[in-house]
Amino acid sequence: MSVQFGRWSFDGMPPLLDYLERVNTLLAPYGLENSNSYQRDGVTVLYHAFHTTKESRKEDQPHVSQSGKVFTWDGRLDNRAEFIALMSDRLETDSPDVSVVACERWGTRCFPQLLGDWALSIWDPSDQSLTLAKDPIGTRHLYYSVDRSQVAWCTILDPLVLFTGKTFALDEEYIAGWFSFFPAAHLSPYIGIDSVPPSSFVRLQPRKRTITKYWDFDPGKRICYRTDAEYEEHFRTIFGQAVHRRLRSDSPILAELSGGMDSSSIVCMADTIIAQGAAETPRLDTLSFYNDLEPNWNERPYFTKVEEKRGRVGCHIDVGAQESLSFEFESDRFAATPGSGGGRRTEASRQFATCIASQGNRVVLSGIGGDEVTGGVPTPTPELMDLLARAQFRSLARQLSVWALDKRKPWFHLFFEAARGFFPTALVGVPKQIRPVVWLHPGFINRQRDALTGYRHRAICFGPLPSFQENVSTLDMLRRQMACLALSSNPPYEKRYPYLDRDLLEFLYAVPRNQLVRPGQRRSLMRRALNGIVPDQLLNRKRKAFVVRLPLATMSADWAGLVETSKQMTLISLGIIDAKAFSEAVQRTRNGQEANIAAMMRTLHIEHWLRGLGIRDKLIWSLPPRRSDVLGEHKVDSAPLAWRGKSSAS
Repeated sequence: MSVQFGRWSFDGMPPLLDYLERVNTLLAPYGLENSNSYQRDGVTVLYHAFHTTKESRKEDQPHVSQSGKVFTWDGRLDNRAEFIALMSDRLETDSPDVSVVACERWGTRCFPQLLGDWALSIWDPSDQSLTLAKDPIGTRHLYYSVDRSQVAWCTILDPLVLFTGKTFALDEEYIAGWFSFFPAAHLSPYIGIDSVPPSSFVRLQPRKRTITKYWDFDPGKRICYRTDAEYEEHFRTIFGQAVHRRLRSDSPILAELSGGMDSSSIVCMADTIIAQGAAETPRLDTLSFYNDLEPNWNERPYFTKVEEKRGRVGCHIDVGAQESLSFEFESDRFAATPGSGGGRRTEASRQFATCIASQGNRVVLSGIGGDEVTGGVPTPTPELMDLLARAQFRSLARQLSVWALDKRKPWFHLFFEAARGFFPTALVGVPKQIRPVVWLHPGFINRQRDALTGYRHRAICFGPLPSFQENVSTLDMLRRQMACLALSSNPPYEKRYPYLDRDLLEFLYAVPRNQLVRPGQRRSLMRRALNGIVPDQLLNRKRKAFVVRLPLATMSADWAGLVETSKQMTLISLGIIDAKAFSEAVQRTRNGQEANIAAMMRTLHIEHWLRGLGIRDKLIWSLPPRRSDVLGEHKVDSAPLAWRGKSSAS
């Protein structure tokens, strides 16, 4: 995953050499190969390359087109062959992806057709404009900041925060998002720095900004077959395509193999593709974490079944025999976000780095998203809502009866769960599983209720099917999760997500809901389609349990430190945490009473991140409410680009 940085001074003055040296020092760990730059008329673009394909080794970035436009591309173009076929007179079959994207005939019209994971910046000196764009899922990062004198953009946040000569106010909505289902994807922790939204491009000119959503899923698309076998064949084909696209690498690929259905399916499908000679990667390695001491998380019997099938043992890391969890961030490293990897390195992370270095892996395959998009939550609610919205009452009555027997619930409970989705929460209340935790300050909850409840909105009867609306809502949560995952620099590697393939998602959103989930058959389509490819023990296992022993053991072992932390919390001084409520929750946890362990762990993580920022004296501790930027399909913000929130010169 290569990194890019740019700075456009409206007065035409170039940055100081010392400034560029400091930026290059931050970028260098992410780009192991060559680094290049472009500098002209107040515009400076830096690029540090991290090559993962044979074509990328031929690239020259920043790429300057014949018309003088400057392109920097970080990504993988999955349908490059289609573009090259259209431009066979100008492009070779082994042309780098950036050369394909930079063809003059495309313009921004090509964005909806660019399949893959990517982030792109285009500087156009002819009309003095900068275009920043990201793929529809948002697997790449691209941040930007604007004031009256300049624009700066970068793949990582660090140089935008550390070298602008300003202090920043924290964004309260961003902090609220971390307490629930992650912050909105277009936010950063700092007012004045934004992230390019997924499936959108931002066009910047002096004192003007335009944000355009260039693509979205089609709610009217339907895939209807006569037999289950046809759905299964289609799933196998398109899932295989999603995995195949992510096997494009000229070095061995490492796959996370947790023992769950998602990662196991990726590994087994990848082995099938490699055995057919259809993959570019020379080899697929696996990495598995296990903890024999955790009664609810014994994954070894499952991932070893996959290893037996493929006839090869992967790298195993025992996390049970290692040190307990640590919330503290290293004081000598700047952690731009709570998820930016500033925590102290554990023995597991050191073994992971050794594994990647010894095997020469540059790409890691992840199963994130599989559970969410293939029907991992065995609920009939979306299907019942569809029947309600379309007034198919006979089918509704029949399905209520079948699901009531399967769930062992009265049918009217299931009916109420489906019907409540159409009503505002003011009438039916917020579901228990997404309610803000009790130790948050009431004023903070009132100001940021939308972010704290995961940006959920009631379903509409007229328009897209409620199940489609639920799919998009779930994908938005995954997009927010992607936005919070940090780039790795120690060691550097590129992460790829087969379940977030756009074509695969379009298929899953277009098939009938009862293909994905059936009474007593969680993830029905996936299990049926991969029968014979994935071992039966994996396809038929129950859902993986969550790890709870280690967090509880960590709190118990450092009880004195936890109590001391709860007395002098930065979150309390900022009006985010209610001191008494949090202290009572901590005490209940120690007494073995019911407590939201995951939320408490996240609270402590945010607290230590904020303390790390305070030590570096980079921020001012005020949290002015921030207006959310809700992007319409062609939302235009033409207001002057001023510095939003509180800031001051350093």
